[in-house]
Amino acid sequence: MVYKARTTRAEEWPLLKELRLQALADPVASVAFHDRYETVAAYPDSTWQQRAAAGEGHGNGATFVGETPEGRWGGMVVVLLKADRYAHIVGVYVRPEHRGTGLATQLFEAAAEWAWARPGIRGLRLCVHKDNSRAEAFYRRQGFRTVGMTDPDPQGSGFLAYEMELARPQ
Repeated sequence: MVYKARTTRAEEWPLLKELRLQALADPVASVAFHDRYETVAAYPDSTWQQRAAAGEGHGNGATFVGETPEGRWGGMVVVLLKADRYAHIVGVYVRPEHRGTGLATQLFEAAAEWAWARPGIRGLRLCVHKDNSRAEAFYRRQGFRTVGMTDPDPQGSGFLAYEMELARPQ
C-alpha cells in the first residue's frame, strides 16, 4: 500500500482523537503507553484541537500520520524536541491492518527527517516497554540502540522500559 507521511492539520483533530483512542484500546497498549483509555477519552475537544495544531510541526513537535490514497490514517508517530537536545519519539501506533506494510518505517523516516532539520539535535530517543519485543526489534532495525532503563511510571503501574537512541547521522 502507498502512504503519504505528513503532519497533522489543526482541523483534523477528530481524526487524531479517533486514532489515539484506538491506539489506547489496542490490546498491546498496556505495554506501549503510559496513558489509559479512560483518562484520554475524557479530554475535552479543546485538548485535541491543541494537539492537532501542535502536530503541524511549526514549534517543538510534530505529529506524523500515514495517510492512504483514500484519506484514511494508518498510523502515527509523534516527535518532540526536548531541552536535552534530543528529539523524543512518543505515541507510536500503527493500526493492525496496516502493520507489516512499511508504514512504520515511513513514519520514522519522516520524523527523523523533521528532527534532523532542527539545529542542534543530537539524536532521536524513545522508550520501549521491556515486554514489547516486537517494537524493540523494529526500533533496532531502524538503527536504535539501547542506552539504559527508564524510571518506572510515576502513576505506579510498574511500567518499566528501555531507553533507546539513534545518533544523528554524520
